[in-house]
Amino acid sequence: MASFFATAVGVAAIAQDTTAQFRAGAAASNITPWLGVSIAGHMNDRKATHIHDELHARCLVLDDGATKIGFAIVDSCMIPREIVENAKQEILQFTGIAPDHIFISATHTHSAATAAPCFQSDPDPEYQRYLTAKIADGVRRAATNLAPAKIAWGAGSVPDEVFNRRWKMKEGSIGPNPFGKIDKVQMNPPRASENLIEPAGPTDPEVPFIFVKSVEDKPIALLANYSLHYVGNDAGYVSADYYGMFAERVKRLLGAEELEPPFVAMMSNGTSGNINNINFREVGEAKPPYAQMQFVADKVAKNVFDAAQHLEWHDRVTLDAVAQDLQLGVRKPTEQELAEAQEVVRKAEGREMKTLPEIYARESVLIAKYPDTVPVTIQAMRIGDLGIASIPCEVFVEIGLAIKEQSALKPAFTIELANGYNGYLPTAAHHELGGYETWRARSSYLETGAADKIQSTALDLLTQLQGRKN
Repeated sequence: MASFFATAVGVAAIAQDTTAQFRAGAAASNITPWLGVSIAGHMNDRKATHIHDELHARCLVLDDGATKIGFAIVDSCMIPREIVENAKQEILQFTGIAPDHIFISATHTHSAATAAPCFQSDPDPEYQRYLTAKIADGVRRAATNLAPAKIAWGAGSVPDEVFNRRWKMKEGSIGPNPFGKIDKVQMNPPRASENLIEPAGPTDPEVPFIFVKSVEDKPIALLANYSLHYVGNDAGYVSADYYGMFAERVKRLLGAEELEPPFVAMMSNGTSGNINNINFREVGEAKPPYAQMQFVADKVAKNVFDAAQHLEWHDRVTLDAVAQDLQLGVRKPTEQELAEAQEVVRKAEGREMKTLPEIYARESVLIAKYPDTVPVTIQAMRIGDLGIASIPCEVFVEIGLAIKEQSALKPAFTIELANGYNGYLPTAAHHELGGYETWRARSSYLETGAADKIQSTALDLLTQLQGRKN
């Protein structure tokens, strides 16, 4: 089936009427699963036995009088392309917003219902249909809430809650990977280990955000972005992780708990494929379940709230968006590797895969069935002078930093896990180092040169938007 992302430029923006009133609308659609569904984010399948906090698709629609754009930030580990495409078609049908003018992204909480198959967790088709409908409905309801508004954007910075999780280690301290090879870096090494040398990359502490108010100064929505994989430290129950706690904390800080229509805050994931919340230089501190999530959420929310006190507000901005599909290669096992993997899986038949070699053997068998190339959707949006790029991967932070630095629109930031799921996106240099994020699986399968192609395309799209700026 031909993708409706196929056009490189999407729907051309109509020249904006300078007298048109800027409008904004927001809504949150509850996507909490029923008990018993598979929970994503682990190599072994887990089932939902309790709901700690509700999951949502938090949605925002902006309208400059000529062009509408929409966001759906979804409490999910990852969302497959099929759900995104189907939701966007429903949104188009009922709102007229073009598919390439909508971002649908997963937050990457590791305690949400499985929506995309990964490792030994498989989605419930009924939940996939439910999720599709609820995402589309959230954007539709946001569109029905459109009202005269003003917009501002800014950025905070929280450097002490992001850490690069890939480490260079002393020689001989890294054991064989699932394929029997020795990597040059280790993900999540033992904390405070004497074998630690240095992190294998940087972090991005910035917390960019978009803030929308009514013309009477009533908060409508706030969309933030932070390059933090997730926090975790939960009890194994369904939870939106720190993303949902951030949304609730911002609402309280703004005194926006009882507004009509309801105020919606949301946290999107930046480029956090190699970033987490663990300081590996220090011994870990035992905390109750969910305590660290709340701590990070409160700190980041307060930082954004403080930064939001000093913004330049706009009652008219030009909106635009563009998308392009890339066809990228799939890293498949050789015939010999596939035969060896099939034998490992055969020996484990009838039970769950337990060891890493078994788990990755099964992944090799499944990846061998993939097509030789897959479509990968890159998208960019413009809000006034602000540029936003989106990538359907768990993106390494180096890529996000480069996009911010080189973007033709400034400021700029990147939303990852948007418009589908194509696994980790390490740079070519990180592929040389190896490590978990590069191990061939459905969680990491794009060609080793994918990062350069994706980064270049994202920058080209941002340049394109800047060039047709009104």
